[in-house]
Amino acid sequence: MIKMYNTDIESNITKCTTEYKKGNWINMVSPTEEEIAEVCKNVNIEENFIRYALDNEEKARIDIEDEDNTVLFIIDVPVRERERDSIIYSTMPIGIIFVRDDYFITVSLNKNQIIENLENKLKNIITYKKSRLLLQIFYSNAEMYLNLLKKINKETEIAEYILKNSMKNKELLKLLSLEKSLVYFTTSLKSNEVVMEKTMRGKIVKLYEEDEDLLEDSIIENKQAIEMSKIYSDILTGTMDAYASIVSNNLNGVMKFLTSITIILAIPTMLASYWGMNVKVPLENNPYAFYIILLVSVIIAIIVTLWLNKKNMLK
Repeated sequence: MIKMYNTDIESNITKCTTEYKKGNWINMVSPTEEEIAEVCKNVNIEENFIRYALDNEEKARIDIEDEDNTVLFIIDVPVRERERDSIIYSTMPIGIIFVRDDYFITVSLNKNQIIENLENKLKNIITYKKSRLLLQIFYSNAEMYLNLLKKINKETEIAEYILKNSMKNKELLKLLSLEKSLVYFTTSLKSNEVVMEKTMRGKIVKLYEEDEDLLEDSIIENKQAIEMSKIYSDILTGTMDAYASIVSNNLNGVMKFLTSITIILAIPTMLASYWGMNVKVPLENNPYAFYIILLVSVIIAIIVTLWLNKKNMLK
């Protein structure tokens, strides 16, 4: 899917357009081969610049092509998706391409909230100010990470509350999934930080004073997201280790209790086995032998039970 936007220089009103002209913002979401070829032909760039961003494993980086005066920024954005009955958090790359001083192109494998938020607020977008548009994406991306990290923390608290009352595999798996998401977030945030700092130091794109302030704000927000991600990840790791110990301890308690019960039940079984042998045994001619043996078994079982209870083997 391809959408193009252009801001009128005189009125500063941004509207959708179907004409390729200088100052356009071209947004490509899961483009087909035909759409890739069409865009590359009209803006005169290599197809690889677009294909890089369509690789889900692509890492955040900056690629500069001096011959075509084209700059490719790849950053990782957070994604919140529903999978069956649960919500999963992950990241995906998006490409931002500066084509000379003519076009601004965004490329993504799937729909994402960052670009959709920009499209929903076109009145705040000026497509011919490409540097400002890039920094708006940086800032919006950092804010999105912060928002999703708060949601992850809330879901963690809910899962912990449920686990305190009842140990369920579903909640343990939920915590494991959230822990994995935090690892993805931390890795992506660090990569994005490198891209933003390189943009600040390297003067890769022309930055005005207001742009530098926005970029600094974006870097600060991104650093805050990194710290939050680390803190939540450490807490979640500690929580998972604690619950693993609790599960193991509970299992040991169950095994200890079952072993004690087995010992107690073995006493009457052992005595009954002795007097069930086809050999001479005490009390074999006593008419009350059954009751005597039963009474002895009960007394010994009670004594063993009291002893095991004193040793905390039945708790």
